[in-house]
Amino acid sequence: MSEADGLRQRRPLRPQVVTDNGQAPEAKDGSSFSGRVFRVTFLMLAVSLTIPLLGAMLLLDSPIDPQPLSFKEPPLLLGVLQPNTKLQQAERLFENQLIGPESIANIGGEVKLLISSETPIEGRKMSFVNDLTITQDGRKIYFTDSSSKWQRRDYLLLVMEGTDDGRLLEYDTETKEVKVLLDQLRFPNGVQLSPAEDFVLVAETTMARIRRFYLSGLMKGGADLFVENLPGFPDNIRPSSSGGYWVSMATIRSNPGFSMLDFLSERPYIKRMIFKLFSQETVMKFVPRYSLVLELSDSGAFRRSLHDPDGQVASYISEVHEHDGHLYLGSFRAPFLCRLSLQSV
Repeated sequence: MSEADGLRQRRPLRPQVVTDNGQAPEAKDGSSFSGRVFRVTFLMLAVSLTIPLLGAMLLLDSPIDPQPLSFKEPPLLLGVLQPNTKLQQAERLFENQLIGPESIANIGGEVKLLISSETPIEGRKMSFVNDLTITQDGRKIYFTDSSSKWQRRDYLLLVMEGTDDGRLLEYDTETKEVKVLLDQLRFPNGVQLSPAEDFVLVAETTMARIRRFYLSGLMKGGADLFVENLPGFPDNIRPSSSGGYWVSMATIRSNPGFSMLDFLSERPYIKRMIFKLFSQETVMKFVPRYSLVLELSDSGAFRRSLHDPDGQVASYISEVHEHDGHLYLGSFRAPFLCRLSLQSV
């Protein structure tokens, strides 16, 4: 054995370091395979959902045929309109004993039918008789027929379609005659006589405004806007002890913020698609439960506002009735009334 061979045999063996390098290609291949499987699975799932969705959009009829509407930018919720939680101080009455107590009134005596909704008024039947107000002598009744097409249960379809077939009507209890005072209204809702009974107000819910029809004076038979571009969509109107009016709103037009109804107003194609795929009840779940009560002056100026930003206590407010230092709040969906002391707000 040569010296070189002896040195070669005595050379210590280097320790072997085992790393993942040798397995890296195999792991990489496995990861790539899993990724491909995931992508293919996701793509197949997307296709399986998209095809029926497109088919439904193309084949199903939409229950509404909306037209584009234009709104001004909503008023900023500042100053008098500054959000607060004053409505959350209200107490609930008759909870779970009522179903949608929309309006509040003191009644007594007998109940009789004055006019049937099946009776055509100027060639059209009344499908959605809504609110009313009566003169002090009891002779004239002013009321709204919100639509000739939609009924009360279809209120959301009426709002979304923007149908302009609503009317303000007058009923004479002596002559039994009914006449149309205003036509082509978009969801005429609450109606209220002025204290002097020289005009009547009517909330045009879809357009976020209140119209005024003159019953006497130089403007008799004419109409104008009492207030427009409200911070929400008005329901009923009732007198306040200050000489102004209480207006209830179950849905607001947030500014700053996002108003879904304002956004959809100029996009009728989205409205059609929504109601092809979802029911009214499903759509209502996406409407924020923000309740707003607004007090207007006798000239229509904003006087004060009461809020429940989350609808925690007072939800879906449809009417505000002032009585003996309290506000009684009706609702078209909630199973209760609310009572709020005016001294606390």
